[in-house]
Amino acid sequence: MRRREFIALVGGAAACPLVARAQQPGHARRIGILLFSKADQAIVSPFVEGLEKLGYVGGRAVAIDYRDAGGQYERLPEVAEELVRLNPDLILAFGGDVAPIAKQKTATIPIVAVVSNDPVASGLVTSLRRPGGNVTGLTQVHDLLAGKSVELLKDVAPQVSRVAILWNPDHADPEFRETQRASSALGMELHSLEVRNRRDFDIALQTAERERVEALIVIVSRNISVNRKLVGDFAQKNKLILVGVPTWLMEVGALLSYGPNVPELFGRASLYADKILKGARPSDLPMQQPTNFELIINVSKAKSLGITVPQGVLARADRIID
Repeated sequence: MRRREFIALVGGAAACPLVARAQQPGHARRIGILLFSKADQAIVSPFVEGLEKLGYVGGRAVAIDYRDAGGQYERLPEVAEELVRLNPDLILAFGGDVAPIAKQKTATIPIVAVVSNDPVASGLVTSLRRPGGNVTGLTQVHDLLAGKSVELLKDVAPQVSRVAILWNPDHADPEFRETQRASSALGMELHSLEVRNRRDFDIALQTAERERVEALIVIVSRNISVNRKLVGDFAQKNKLILVGVPTWLMEVGALLSYGPNVPELFGRASLYADKILKGARPSDLPMQQPTNFELIINVSKAKSLGITVPQGVLARADRIID
């Protein structure tokens, strides 16, 4: 572990089922962070920064133990079990594919999960209002996102009529269904490109090329994120308008992205961690949805595609890339 500015202390008595260990005077806490890959440490850093702002330094010290699967899903059970053996006071699990593994390995240690899928549909929690069990946290799924990408696409490129959507059917969220609905309402022909694994990408992108789509909508999921460069290179080669929910799309040449403010979500996760470390039960803390959304537009990309982004859309943007 590289972040050792926090004071480490091997800690703690075992938690009682579904109850957080109450803060004891002078007792430093231990938090485990379970990740898919080491690169995810940068994404969860606002969680650690949030703890610092809440005073988890000095006299209220906390040790942070990171464990990641090195980008290999099959290693997650092993590293999750290793983290649980450290007996932390709380586990932060990042990812809809990561949090269920942490839940499988412990029913007693409180888990704060930050996921991009629907935690109820995936079975992670019983309901958003009353999660039940030892898991709570935040999801990036929200009705305000549903179908928004295709609506924004129509705003900036009204001439586009043939669109493909790249998505993972195993990723539980309403985005595909709502994008279908919005596309139909806007008179756009939508082609479904399903990708469950790396092999599916070749078939999906060949389909997009064969159908001569003009734009590609990307829905967030782990396997698409891992293959982001492939998606960006394909869009660049075929001069496709690339739009979608994940912010990382802007790194691979997207025209725009609209989605949750992820750093803000992790800041809110630190507030939940604080509540739990002070004795709150995860089952009593509602699973939260995003409240802040970011519209990012790359005007240089728009120019290269021959698109003039309307001033009304630019005025709504949270960030403009020149």
